[in-house]
Amino acid sequence: MHSNAVQTDQSVLQSALQKFSRVRRTTERICEPLETEDYVPQPIIDVSPPKWHLAHTTWFFETFILSKFLAGYRPFHSRFGHLFNSYYNAAGDRVSRDQRGFMTRPTVREIMDYRRYINEQMTRLENGLSGENPEELLPLLEIGCQHEQQHQELLVTDLKYILSCNVIRPVYHQTQLPAGREKKPHYLVVEEGIYPIGYSGTDFCFDNEQAPHRVFLQPFSVRNTLVTNGEYLQFMQDGGYRDFRHWLSEGWATVNAEGWQSPLYWEQEDGQWFEWTLSGRREVDLHAPVTHISFFEAAAFAFWSGKRLLTESEWEAAARQLNPAMTSFNSLDEWFLHPLPAAGGQENEVLQLFGETWQWTNSAYLPYPGFKIADGALGEYNGKFMMNQMVLRGSSCATPADHSRPTYRNFFPASSRWQFTGIRLGLFN
Repeated sequence: MHSNAVQTDQSVLQSALQKFSRVRRTTERICEPLETEDYVPQPIIDVSPPKWHLAHTTWFFETFILSKFLAGYRPFHSRFGHLFNSYYNAAGDRVSRDQRGFMTRPTVREIMDYRRYINEQMTRLENGLSGENPEELLPLLEIGCQHEQQHQELLVTDLKYILSCNVIRPVYHQTQLPAGREKKPHYLVVEEGIYPIGYSGTDFCFDNEQAPHRVFLQPFSVRNTLVTNGEYLQFMQDGGYRDFRHWLSEGWATVNAEGWQSPLYWEQEDGQWFEWTLSGRREVDLHAPVTHISFFEAAAFAFWSGKRLLTESEWEAAARQLNPAMTSFNSLDEWFLHPLPAAGGQENEVLQLFGETWQWTNSAYLPYPGFKIADGALGEYNGKFMMNQMVLRGSSCATPADHSRPTYRNFFPASSRWQFTGIRLGLFN
């Protein structure tokens, strides 16, 4: 019996390490189109240099796995922990977030050497396991892979911002986007009732999805498609950015302070609107979902249109009930890296829940009832950010496929625009 148990554990570890290798390769695939100079800039505090993402995700495995579970492990570099720690106070000192772009050294080549070294050391875990609690290895290995997948999405969106700041407009990749066609939206009813919220399965989820509970919801309606560029353009042409009546107070102050007149990456030339994409500048597709907008803009559009944003509980209830198969999927795995127009679907199905844009909800990012922050450094992963953030649901065209689920809780400050963020409208019944 004991021998069989060991073999089973070894098989599970081998499978986990195979996933680790796949995730690491995907990160490097994202970087294949880059030149060395692309890895360094940090135009704004929200955007991290690509080489920092490559090193930080590597530091995560070194700090939380290899240093604890690999017998005789030797760190790659004694100062990399200081350079590539993000926000884990329990893990030691770190470089200020707004100074990551000042790191000319280590070089990109050295960071790639660092990644190779850690990858090689991780393969040794099958034969060199140590530590007082080896049963903790597999959960940490899983969260390390999930963490790197989150950074894959950040890497894509950060690259888009970095390249957009260059007046020669470098193109990240060439892709042919499907042509958009008009799909008339309609609203689907979710009846009054008590609905389950939060993750209760056996696969991986983040701690902020845990503590499943029930909520009572009044009847409401949800739009079957995302708001399009064409609809948002109508808001702009109707003076949406110039009329304070549509805006929350802080949103109106932000609009005026930042000079916003359109979504991020839009620009007008000779009366025609264009948008910057990772495939270069394109005419705005009026049928594609509007994206790169803040919560403030989403809320203003909803008010202008006579609708509202859903709460996160309403969004989850609608997703479970009206699209349990999670169709309409366009993600990082598909490699379009741009939201696509709505297509297909049944009359009673909510489309574009996953794989196009994250959808702002009207819910502040707060802990679920019964939520507990884990012990140790990984307890800093989510819980300490549960203030001054708004929840987004769904997933975007830059999200890895297995990060799309009805319970996933993304969160950003209300003014954030550099992610693929969009609008799902609702109605009180």
